[in-house]
Amino acid sequence: MSTPATPTIGTAPASPSGFRSGFIPLVSVVDFHHARGPEVEKWFGVEDGRDPAVDYDWSLLPFMALSDGAHAATEDFSYFTLLRPATNDEPATSLFGISCTRQMDASQLLVRPADVTRSTVQKAVVVIADSPQYFGMLRERLSVVTKAWFAQREFGDTEILRRFQDSLADEKRRGMMLSGGEEDRDVYLGMSLRELVREFRWQTLVLLKCCLLQPKMLFFGSRCERLCMMQFSLISLIPGLLRNLQDCAGPELDSYEKRLTRPTSLRTSDRNSLLAYMGLPLQIFGKGSLFGPYTPLQQLDILADFGTKSYIVGSTNSLLLQQRDRYSDILINLDDDTINITSSSLKQALVLSSADRRWIDFITQEVNDTWDESNPGRPNTLGYVGSEEFIRLQFEEYLTSLISSVKYHNHLARHGQNPKMLLPHIEGDPSHDFNPDFVEAWSKTDNYRLWEANTDSHLFDVIEPRHPCAGGLTIDDVQRRIAQQVQDLHLDERFAQGKEIVGRNLAAGREKASSVFNKLYADMEALREAQRRRAEEARAQAQSTGQQQSTNGGVEKAQASVGSKAGAYVNSWAAWAGEKRKAGWGGRWGGGKGKSEKDKDGNRETPLSPVSTNTTASTGTTRLSESSLEGNGRPLTQSSSSTLWEASEAGRRSIEGEKT
Repeated sequence: MSTPATPTIGTAPASPSGFRSGFIPLVSVVDFHHARGPEVEKWFGVEDGRDPAVDYDWSLLPFMALSDGAHAATEDFSYFTLLRPATNDEPATSLFGISCTRQMDASQLLVRPADVTRSTVQKAVVVIADSPQYFGMLRERLSVVTKAWFAQREFGDTEILRRFQDSLADEKRRGMMLSGGEEDRDVYLGMSLRELVREFRWQTLVLLKCCLLQPKMLFFGSRCERLCMMQFSLISLIPGLLRNLQDCAGPELDSYEKRLTRPTSLRTSDRNSLLAYMGLPLQIFGKGSLFGPYTPLQQLDILADFGTKSYIVGSTNSLLLQQRDRYSDILINLDDDTINITSSSLKQALVLSSADRRWIDFITQEVNDTWDESNPGRPNTLGYVGSEEFIRLQFEEYLTSLISSVKYHNHLARHGQNPKMLLPHIEGDPSHDFNPDFVEAWSKTDNYRLWEANTDSHLFDVIEPRHPCAGGLTIDDVQRRIAQQVQDLHLDERFAQGKEIVGRNLAAGREKASSVFNKLYADMEALREAQRRRAEEARAQAQSTGQQQSTNGGVEKAQASVGSKAGAYVNSWAAWAGEKRKAGWGGRWGGGKGKSEKDKDGNRETPLSPVSTNTTASTGTTRLSESSLEGNGRPLTQSSSSTLWEASEAGRRSIEGEKT
C-alpha cells in the first residue's frame, strides 16, 4: 500500500513548481534610440515613479530585449534571464524575460517625433515573469499584442499594452499561470524536440550528457528565437528542471540546494513522486552556474568571472566564434548544425557507447519516418510514436536507467566481494553501457554530488539498473562505431586548409593550362593557315608557270616546224636550180616540150614540182613530200608559188591557234 509523497524541497507547496513566488508579471517597452542606443522607454505593472531596471540593476535589459541582428527580420523573439536581488520579504531569485521585436518605416507614423532621425523605428515589447513554463502560450499572445500596437502607427497610445499587463497580473493572482496537474501538457509548447532530434540526430544524446557534465556550453545562431528554443528544448529533457530554475540567472544563487531534502516515501503510481524519489531533476544550474538563452556581448564579463564555473548561453554575435576557446568547452553552431568540443577530456567522456548509439538511432529513425515538413512538431501519422511526448518519455527512461545503474555501480564498489549483496539477474556492471568515462566524469560534478547526497542508495530496487538498449555487440554496432571513429578524425577539418590551397593551385593550374592550350591551338591554327596560303600561292604560281611553259613550247615547236619547212624548200629549190644550170635552162624551160617521165604503167605524167602538198585533214598541217626532193622536176610555177604561200599561211594560223 503506497503512502503520500512528501515535498522534495523544504517548505515548498505541493505543486510541481517546487518554489513559491509572488512576482507579478511586468510589461515594458524597449526602444532603439537613434542617438543613445537601446533603452527602456516605459513600464507597465509598477508604481508610478518606479523603474525596476534601476531598482534591480537591470542595466543590460535593453541589450537583452533587442538582440543583435533583430533588424534583419520583421519579427523576432528573445529569451533571457534576469537576477532579482534579495528583498526584505523574499530571497534573491531568477526572473525570465521574453521580448517581441518589430520595426516599421518611420514615414508611416501618424505623428513622427523629432528624435526619430532614421528611416525605421525599432521597438520591443517585453514580458518579465518568474517562470518560463508558460512561455509557449505567452509567446503567441505577445506577438498578437505587439503587432496590434504597431498597426496603430501611434506609439504614444499604449492602452493595449496596459490591458495586456492587467490580464497577465489577473491570471497570476488566480493561479492560472502556475503549471501543474493537467496543465503540464502546455509547458513545452513551442519547444520542439522533434526538430532538435531531426537536426542533431545521435548528437542529441551527446548534448544531454554534456549538460550533466556542466561544462561551458556556447550556442551560436543567427536567428535569436531558434537559438533560445533549442536551449530550452535541451534542458527540458531533464524531467522537472524547467520548474526549478530559480538559481540559473546568477552564479552566486544557491537556494535550491539549501532547501533540498531527501524524500522519505514513494508512491509508484504518481509520476512526480517517482521522479522526486529518483533524485530528479538533476540540478545543473546551482552555485557557480549560469543559464542565458540569449546573452549579449555586454555580459561577457560575467562569463569570464572566476566564480562562473559552468554555463549554457546563446549568442547571435559572430565575434564570440573568434574567441570560442576562451568562452566555451563545447560550441554548438546552429547555422551549420555542427558541434565542436575543444576539451579533450570532455570529448572522451562524451563518446557514445554501442548501447547509447543503438538507443538514440532508434529515436532518430522514428522521428525521420514520421517527419512532416508542413508541421514539424507533429508526426505525419498523427500517432504517439515519434511525437514530442514519445521523445520526452524515452529520455526520461534513459535518465532513470542511468541513475539506477550508477547507484548499482556504487553498490558494487562497496559490496562487490559479497555475492549475497548483488542482484542475481544483473551480470557485471550495467553502468559500462553508459560509457565508464562519462560515469567517472559525471561523478565529479556538483549536480552529481547533490543527487548522491539526497537519494537513497538502493534506487536500483525501484528501477532495474539496465540500459534501455543493453545487449551484445552486433555487426551494426561495429559498423556504427567505425563510422563514428572515422568522423571523429575530423579529416575535413584537418585538411580544410590543404584542400583550399590545393583547390586554389588546381584552379590556377587549370587556368594556366587552359591559356597554354588556347595559345598553342591558336599558334597551330595560324601555322596551318600560313601553310595553306603558301600552298595556294605555290599552286597558283605552278599553274601560271606551267601555262607559260606550255605556250612557249607551242610557239617554239611551230617556229621550228616553219623553219624546217622553209629550210627544206629552200634547199630543194637550190638543188633543183643547180641541176638545171648544169643541164641548161633552155630545153625544158618555157613553151618547149621537155622530156616527160612515165609511171610504171607507161602513162606519161605531168612533170613533178619539187614541192608537193600533202595536207592532213585532222591536223591541217602542210607537209613537204620527201619524194619531191628526189628526181628532176620542173621549177616552181605560179601555181606552185601560191601553194607555197598557202602552206606558209596555214602554218602561221596554226601557231596563232596554239598561242590562244
